[in-house]
Amino acid sequence: MAEMKTAADKLEEIGWGVSVFGSARIRPDSPYYALGEALGERLAKAGLPVIAGGGPGIMEAANKGAFEAGGTSIGLNIKLPREKENNQYQTHSLAFDYFYSRKATFFMHSVAYIALPGGWGTLDEVFEVLTLVQTRKVPPAPIVLIGKSFWAGLIDWIREQQLGNKLISPQDMDLFCLTDDLDEVVAHIETFCASFQDRNRYEPALPE
Repeated sequence: MAEMKTAADKLEEIGWGVSVFGSARIRPDSPYYALGEALGERLAKAGLPVIAGGGPGIMEAANKGAFEAGGTSIGLNIKLPREKENNQYQTHSLAFDYFYSRKATFFMHSVAYIALPGGWGTLDEVFEVLTLVQTRKVPPAPIVLIGKSFWAGLIDWIREQQLGNKLISPQDMDLFCLTDDLDEVVAHIETFCASFQDRNRYEPALPE
């Protein structure tokens, strides 16, 4: 609770940001790293704070792009055996010991969510935000998957198995979009923000 309170106080001063998820194992010479860096730059130039996990890989790329473009670059840092150091491209750094409070911070302070290729942690973040938006426990928000060749098989499985077996509704497939076009990503988020400015008045669904 102390971690969440500290994060809430800090991010309240900054305002809504865009969360970027992705693997810590992506190397700087990967095309996905370059895409993450370009994404961070584009978001910063659009005036959107970037919120990433603070570690290496895609997280570093997104922070770096925003940082070097002169934007707000937020790192939600947690030390792990494979991630002993925070990346250096952060204008605002928050430290977490617990995954729970770190992940909740993403969802409490984001106006949009973008996922590039990643492992278990990235999938966990993607499916949690899909669940929270679907159940209206957080405000509606753009959820964008970048990396068509990476995500295509998973989306086919969701369509065939989950939708095919009526475990989700047809409209749930509209909760996210898949693209590699950064112009499309930024335009999608800007259009959404223009039509849904007062998120503080949003009332989430309550259990019946």
